Amino acid sequence: MSAMRQTPLPEGEAQLARVRRRVADDAELAAGPASLAAVRSAVARALRDEGLVLAPDALAELTRELADALAGLGPIQPLLRDPAVTDVMVNGPHEVWVERAGRLARRPERFPDAAALLEAVRRVIGPLGLRLDRAQPFVDARLPDGSRLHALLPPLAPAGPLVTIRKFGAAPPDWDGLASSGSVPAEAAALLRAAVAERRALVVCGRTGTGKTTLLGLLLGEVGDDERVVVIEDAAELRAACPHVVRLETRPPNAERAGEVTLRDLVRQALRMRPERIVVGEVRGVELAEVLTALATGHEGCMTTLHARAADEALVRLESLALLAGLPLAAARSQLAVALDLLVVLGRSPDGRRGVTQIAEVEAPTGSGPLTARDLWRRERWG
Repeated sequence: MSAMRQTPLPEGEAQLARVRRRVADDAELAAGPASLAAVRSAVARALRDEGLVLAPDALAELTRELADALAGLGPIQPLLRDPAVTDVMVNGPHEVWVERAGRLARRPERFPDAAALLEAVRRVIGPLGLRLDRAQPFVDARLPDGSRLHALLPPLAPAGPLVTIRKFGAAPPDWDGLASSGSVPAEAAALLRAAVAERRALVVCGRTGTGKTTLLGLLLGEVGDDERVVVIEDAAELRAACPHVVRLETRPPNAERAGEVTLRDLVRQALRMRPERIVVGEVRGVELAEVLTALATGHEGCMTTLHARAADEALVRLESLALLAGLPLAAARSQLAVALDLLVVLGRSPDGRRGVTQIAEVEAPTGSGPLTARDLWRRERWG
């Protein structure tokens, strides 16, 4: 066999079109929904059939590039493979941003037009049984790698389709790693681990992207192997390391606006599943009433997350959610005081680092006054 000749990457539209046609007609891909790995294999076969002999690095690069275009998110797919990127934000076809180490940065990647961006999103959500069109102008999807994708179409987004992707690290952190980075100092970690062991009810609070779900998953790793935990989420993001865990997931309505299953529905179902602990990925509505019911019926050690920047703000928000659920203010305050034990607040440093900033204990109201929170630990400085 003659020595390998170095053939340049195919740049002509005719060559690319032939490769695309071969991949589209590939029998193995036609057998079912194509994964990114399956398309990579098909692209490799198509290039071989075209008689293109490339160096291994060039072949891998070309295969990845074409697979991204055929089954992935096109020009932004490489950003999802970058371990340093935590979020990818597409503000229309010509504007892409990423977050790295807590900092936002604009990227040069772009789509040819809005139609190409929409086609890329439909490629990845189609195998999941989801749709995105004028009748269903927004979608939430969990990608095969665990990332969470949200997309919104015009006219809801006048400037063009908006796509936001939240990535999750390959390996969750441990307590030692968080202590060494300063995210959760040893004193704060000891308080949190003791709270789980004592079956205290926890609410992890913070703004978007501060690490609430990551910390909640780490806390669940402290649950004993003799406890049954029911985890309820809109999309499975929580990495629960406890031995006996049961997962429930909400379901959006179909095209006819029927068949929806909400967090509130699933909390009610969880009460019938003999849980020791019920964990709700995030409370943001009337499902709080069912969570309080679970706590009042002896399900100690329940946990959830909430969008709030400080303990006192979290208490005000919880009161508001209880009112939305139909509880009178006095009853809401009484139930929250009995049900909740600790509020764990996460924040960001000026340079973008994430970590626990406050651990506070919920105190019962005096007379008809509001709930208060007493600090058990507070971050004095970052570093």
